Amino acid sequence: MIGTLNAPPAEHRRFSLRKAQWFAGGVTIALVLAALLAPLPVVGAPPQERRITISARTFAFEPGTVRVNRGDTVDLSLESTDVVHGLYLDGYGVSTVAEPGQPGEVRFVADRDGAFHFRCAVPCGNLHPFMIGKLIVGPNLTWLRAVAASLLATLGALAMFWRA
Repeated sequence: MIGTLNAPPAEHRRFSLRKAQWFAGGVTIALVLAALLAPLPVVGAPPQERRITISARTFAFEPGTVRVNRGDTVDLSLESTDVVHGLYLDGYGVSTVAEPGQPGEVRFVADRDGAFHFRCAVPCGNLHPFMIGKLIVGPNLTWLRAVAASLLATLGALAMFWRA
C-alpha cells in the first residue's frame, strides 16, 4: 500500500512522456536543419584538367548535366550529329559552334561554385529555346546534406517513439 502512495499518478507519467517526446522532436528538427543549412568544411579535390565532350543533336545535349570541381581547367568539345549547333555557357560568357564532322572547342577555368546553364547558341529549329544543359561546379553537397538529414530524421523518429 505504501508503494502505491509514493508512485506518481498515471497522468503525470503521461505528461513526462509527452514532454520527452516534444524535446526529442525539437532536437531532431534542430539537427536536421543544421545538416541542411550549416556550412560544411569540405575541401574539394585539387584542380585538374578536365576534357569533356558534349554531343549536340536537335533539341538536346548529351550529357545534359556536367559536373566539375572548382578550379578545374575545362576543355569542352562540342560535337554536332545533325545540323549546326552552338554552345553558350551562362555565367562564364564562353561559346563555341560545331558543324557535323567539325567539333567546336572552348577552354575555361571553372572558378565559381554553382549551377550554370549552357544553351544552344545557333537557331536549330522550332524547339531551339528548350535546348539547355547544366554545368555544376563544386562538390555534391546537396546529396551529402540529404543523406545526413534523412539519417537524423530517422534517428529522431525512433527516439520520439521508443517509449510510446
